[in-house]
Amino acid sequence: NHAFNLNFFVHDAPVPDAENEAAMQQRLAPYYNELELGDAPAARSIFPIFGKEMLAVVTELSPKVASFHFGLPERAMIDALKEAGAVILASATTVCEAIALEAGGADAVIAQGVEAGGHRGTFLGDVESGTVGTFALVPQVVDAVRVPVIAAGGVADGRGIAAAFALGASGAQIGTAFLACPEAQIHPVHRELLLKTPSEATQVTRPISGRPARAIVNRYITEMNESGAEPLAFPLQYSLSGPLNAASRKNDSSELMVMWA
Repeated sequence: NHAFNLNFFVHDAPVPDAENEAAMQQRLAPYYNELELGDAPAARSIFPIFGKEMLAVVTELSPKVASFHFGLPERAMIDALKEAGAVILASATTVCEAIALEAGGADAVIAQGVEAGGHRGTFLGDVESGTVGTFALVPQVVDAVRVPVIAAGGVADGRGIAAAFALGASGAQIGTAFLACPEAQIHPVHRELLLKTPSEATQVTRPISGRPARAIVNRYITEMNESGAEPLAFPLQYSLSGPLNAASRKNDSSELMVMWA
């Protein structure tokens, strides 16, 4: 009975690559054997595409806020969500993306700096173009769009919020700092590492889901990066790394766990 936000990835259906999939299954086989999980499964798309069926469900639920990552759905869908009473938020990692989101109907733009935990929101051009720091990105986005701008990435306390406001942001989005709260359903091992791991011990990496995302560095990230194995397209890679994460959580081990931060 309170306002809430529904958040969605906006991604295309991945194109299967049998050869790459077989190579990744072989690369992950030692981990599956170590955890006694059997053979690596066939890759599958574990996140639904935001299409007409999803739109129908969301408009029926009528959330106060609908937010999007990796761009926006087509304009007709955005208009339908607005008619249902939702405020539309979306993430930008560059000025060009912010301008595109405003044109696509976003009511506010989340300026996501490279420090942010979890998935990079880049959706235009090469992902390397979206590696601007939060407090360099925010004022540029503020100058480029007319809608409110929300600062995200490395904001963890009042100082960061004050800095965001000083640079013209209308709000701040905090993620990692709240993960240690008792309400957050993260694994105790993840929570413990959050509280004692320096920020430089995180890394933007692709082997978890197939898209660049920032997480606490562990054995899985280190070994996969060193192997040079090409991750499957998002989110197919996630369907293969996911069982390793689940088993690691069950075993209270951080070695192969997904720990966004």
